[in-house]
Amino acid sequence: MKMVGVQRAVLVLLVACCVLLAITQQASAAKHAVGGSQGWDESTNFDSWTSAQTFKVGDQLVFKYSQGLHSVVELSSEAAYKSCDIGKSVNSLSTGNDVVKLDKPGTRYFACGTTGHCGQGMKLKVTTVAGNAPSTPASSSSTPASTSAASPHFPGPASFVPLMILVILCAFSVF
Repeated sequence: MKMVGVQRAVLVLLVACCVLLAITQQASAAKHAVGGSQGWDESTNFDSWTSAQTFKVGDQLVFKYSQGLHSVVELSSEAAYKSCDIGKSVNSLSTGNDVVKLDKPGTRYFACGTTGHCGQGMKLKVTTVAGNAPSTPASSSSTPASTSAASPHFPGPASFVPLMILVILCAFSVF
């Protein structure tokens, strides 16, 4: 009888650890409002804005702009970014409130798809770093990510469901 109580305590502890890990990872992600209070606009100095930020895996970029006036095009390479070759895009967004998840380390390139805007400086180069250190966004340009900001590198609650089921099954089969 006493062994059953210990088994249940171990099981509860394992599940609690999984849930705590999921919550901790969620809290460390950030949403970066691209361009800060000015948003995704020709008047924003995006080089200056990005230099004040640290982007990490799990963070999100939020592009806010006037729908129909601007768009967001993710470019395939640094050469396409430098030459504003929006024909070499890997993704195109146009809702006016677009969210891009930074799901792996590396550099990504974005530009406005409206003719001439990229040449006027409406482009963004974002380097995402791996690691557990918190993001260091400018305080006025980002907010903590919602619980939907899970990342493949930092699993969210949905990613932990199979793990929790496995832990429970293992615990019951062992005990």
